[in-house]
Parts: sequence; C-alpha cells; structure tokens
Amino acid sequence: MANANNSEQVKPLAPAEYHLRSDYEDQAMSGGKLTLQHRRRCLQCFGCVTALLLVAVVTIIVIATVFHVKNPSIRMNSVTIQRLEFLNNGSVRSSGDENVTLLADVSVKNPNYNSFKYGNTTTSVYYGGVVVGEGHIPQGQAKARRTLRMNVTVDLNPEKFLTVPSLRSDILSRSLNMSSYTRIDGKIKLLKILKKSVVLKMNCSIIYNISSQAVQQECRGQGL
Repeated sequence: MANANNSEQVKPLAPAEYHLRSDYEDQAMSGGKLTLQHRRRCLQCFGCVTALLLVAVVTIIVIATVFHVKNPSIRMNSVTIQRLEFLNNGSVRSSGDENVTLLADVSVKNPNYNSFKYGNTTTSVYYGGVVVGEGHIPQGQAKARRTLRMNVTVDLNPEKFLTVPSLRSDILSRSLNMSSYTRIDGKIKLLKILKKSVVLKMNCSIIYNISSQAVQQECRGQGL
C-alpha cells in the first residue's frame, strides 16, 4: 500500500519561466528613444538654422541693393545760342527787344531704386571770366532708375560781352570761347527713413561760331 501511494504521488509542476530584464536592457531601450528624439530635434534645429540663414542672405541682398546709393549723373546733350550777333567793329548787333538766349538740353540719370529730389538750381555762363548770363532750374525730382531731361534757358547779356578785352580779337577770329557751370544739390531718400545728400556738378566748354552760329560743347560731370 505504501508503495502504491508513493507511486501515485503527484509530480510537482515545473517551475514557471520568468524573463527578468536587466538594467542594461532598460537603458538600451530608453537610450534608443532618446536617440530618435535627439535626431528629430537636430533636424528641427537644422531646419530653423537654414531658414534663418536664408532670411539673413535675402536681407543682406535687399540692403545691399536698396541702401547702396550710386551717384546720379548729369549730362549736357546739346546747346544752342539764339540772336547773339556782333559787328566787325566789336559792337553788338541789336535785334530789337528780343533777348539773347542760350538753350541747353540737360539730362539727369538716376540709377538708384529711390528717387533723387533736388532744389532750385542756377546755371551760369562765363565769357573771359565774366558772368554773361544765368539760367534757373526749378526744383524737381528724377524718379528711380529713370533719366530726367529738362530744357534750361539762360538769358545772355550782350553788354557784358563788351567788357571783355579779348572780344574784338575773338570777333575777328569768328569764334567765342565760353564756359558754363551747373550745380545741383539734392537728396536720395532710403526707405523713407534715411537721406543721403548728393551734389551734381557740371563744367562745360562752349565754342560759338559767330559766322554759322553753330555751337560745340564739351562737358565733364561729377557727382559727390
């Protein structure tokens, strides 16, 4: 009986298998998550830095384009002199009440992205170092990246020609050497905040042929 009972004893169950994760495995899994998050953050930071660099480059280009002021240029396109006639004895031939005038075709070229505004301007004509006439240019503006053309009328005083000692010899040679000077003071406004002062100067040598009344001019313009 004892043997039978022993043979019928229930066999103990096999112990359940448990897989205990070590601290190393936990750290490895958490480390993988941190690495993924770190990559995402790096990508986000890289995108932000790239965007900021693009904005900075565009800003620099805009500033270099808009704020880089080039000096406008002034040019004398043509000159004509009307009703200036002399007799061989050195006197002025009178034309009644008609004025003796010098007509000048002047252009101002503005290469900037902002308009160039200027004030009232005077053009002076010299003969033998004597001012023989003046013309006035009213205030105005040369629009951005445009060329402004204007006609300047200078009233010449024939009596002042008579005060120049070399007039008689010039009449005999049938040629008068004159000069003109024009100065234009203006400003270029930058984004309605800043203003840059600009001065345009032009000196011209004018040769007037008494016989044909033809005019030759040679000018030099300067922007400051």
